[in-house]
Amino acid sequence: MSFTIAIIGRPNVGKSTLFNRLVGQKLALVDDLPGVTRDRREGEARLGDLEFTIIDTAGLDEGAKGSLTARMQEQTETAIAQADALFFVIDARIGLTPTDRAFADFARKANKPVLLVANKSEGRHGDAGAMEAFALGLGDPIQISAEHGEGMGELYDALAKLMPEPASEDEAEEDEPISEEEAATRPIRVAIVGRPNAGKSTLINHLLGEERLLTSPEAGTTRDSIAVEINWKGREFRVFDTAGLRRRSRIEEKLEKLSVADALRAVRFAEVVVMMMDSQNRFEEQDLRIADLIEREGRAVVLAVNKWDLMETKGGGAISGLRRDADHWLPQLKGVPIVAVSGLMGEGIDRLMQAIQDAYALWNKRVPTSALNRWFEQAIQANPPPAVSGRRLKLNYITQTKARPPSFVLFCSRADAVPQSYLRYLINSMREAFDLPGTPVRITLREKANPFAHKRKRPS
Repeated sequence: MSFTIAIIGRPNVGKSTLFNRLVGQKLALVDDLPGVTRDRREGEARLGDLEFTIIDTAGLDEGAKGSLTARMQEQTETAIAQADALFFVIDARIGLTPTDRAFADFARKANKPVLLVANKSEGRHGDAGAMEAFALGLGDPIQISAEHGEGMGELYDALAKLMPEPASEDEAEEDEPISEEEAATRPIRVAIVGRPNAGKSTLINHLLGEERLLTSPEAGTTRDSIAVEINWKGREFRVFDTAGLRRRSRIEEKLEKLSVADALRAVRFAEVVVMMMDSQNRFEEQDLRIADLIEREGRAVVLAVNKWDLMETKGGGAISGLRRDADHWLPQLKGVPIVAVSGLMGEGIDRLMQAIQDAYALWNKRVPTSALNRWFEQAIQANPPPAVSGRRLKLNYITQTKARPPSFVLFCSRADAVPQSYLRYLINSMREAFDLPGTPVRITLREKANPFAHKRKRPS
């Protein structure tokens, strides 16, 4: 049984830094600006031989009912309810504040084991603040520096007393090799990306059936890339909500740069990327840039046009118009699946989830070698490669080297002379022949070795 710990405390005491230290990766955004963390984030943590689930939370702060600050606190309260124990973190350099004292009472009312962590205790400056922490009545403060890794041994000793005994070797199940069937049922990693305020978090909340992620009419509510587990009709998904991606020239604040970098990492980690667009402002320049980024990263793509409930015309003609627009503006993703949805009303969700599974299947597709060779011969006969500098290009054969995305190697006489237009012809022909709409297709050119190149020319 997993042991869960929630990290709580007022803003800017180093909760996310401690979270990153325990999970061993820089998953949570960290900045000197208070209130960076908004949604709660979970991770698998390790401290010595102790393994547990850790939850990073927004800083406990007071706010008007219904405000973003108040809903951030509700997220923290949910994390506390899920946890088996709490890390109550204070800033040892600043010492106790009235907010720390108020929320120490809040932690006590949770009726769960609490470890008082005095962070930023490196050097002599943190000793005084750590001593003040005794006044909270939450036990002896554990002096650490999450940024520098100091005091982790003391934290280990205190945590080991709270955690249940590990299962004996007889009770522990041995790891068994994973079959192909099990691999096929592994969660599909899906990243939801798009411009700010496209409705990404609202869509994920509808999938979950709860207000798991903070939403607001204000653009830029989401900062961290938050992963949530979703089971949809028996299929597991791991869905990443990401910060909105604006044009690079408009990104000025350091925090937004960190958020964008986190979103790009989520795209690289994902297997399927859902690019969300606003139905009122679709296929804008930034949408095209994002789609091109996804294609260059080689991820399966699904276009989701959100806020469809606001459209005056919703018939088949409107959907056909979306299809034509997608093929016109995104020729590199010809045939990409496009779904009209409403994250708020729940319209089109079934179609979207099915499109994700179909795109994932195409992304993993392998073409039989015999069928690939027959197609290659027919494609060359229908449209022979052009002559370059008076010499016709010779294309020998093609083979698939891998899937995820479908990737092929084309052996030819002069790789540097093959025009990009002819490669696009081959890719589009392949999409039609093997039913690969929308998924990125890679063709790498390689020159066939000349068996006589090593022989010297005869003297004339």
